[in-house]
Amino acid sequence: MAERIWGLAAAPAAERTDLLAAPVAAGLEGWKAAAEEPPPLVAEVDPALSDTAAASEAYGFPMEAGANCIVVTGKRGGEVRRAACVVLATTRLDVNGAVRRRLDVRKASFARQDDAVAATGMEYGGITPVGLPEGWPLLIDAAVAACPLVVIGSGVRRSKLIVPGAALTGLPGAETVDGLGLPAEG
Repeated sequence: MAERIWGLAAAPAAERTDLLAAPVAAGLEGWKAAAEEPPPLVAEVDPALSDTAAASEAYGFPMEAGANCIVVTGKRGGEVRRAACVVLATTRLDVNGAVRRRLDVRKASFARQDDAVAATGMEYGGITPVGLPEGWPLLIDAAVAACPLVVIGSGVRRSKLIVPGAALTGLPGAETVDGLGLPAEG
């Protein structure tokens, strides 16, 4: 049974795994939320409107409730280090500050699209913190964790997950980072 959250017709994600990438569906099987938190929800969206700003406008959720998951890489001693980072859509990721320091690399950068897709098993533009590869650090901006509900990717462009921001901090490898998201310029 779907419920309306903003302009999204949302249903329990466990009942609509057809709207999730396989790693995301697997990640939700082990979902551990506090008793007072609602279960993850999923809402079908037009894939052409999947980018956060377009989805916010089309489906009526505030940009402050939109969160983006960004895969970042860096190298140290020839070893490639990756992390997934989650920041509010109203901010920009502090790649060469907070992320670089956390990965302990000289320079961090956004992962190439093909590499991010291959490594996560998710569609570009739908990458989400749920169901990431084992052992990846998951850096979550404190502002995301403080949101009552966030709209994030579902692993595919045709849907969005809706979860309490605090619930993301319980995902494997998650750590909350103050200042991970910086004020957006412009």
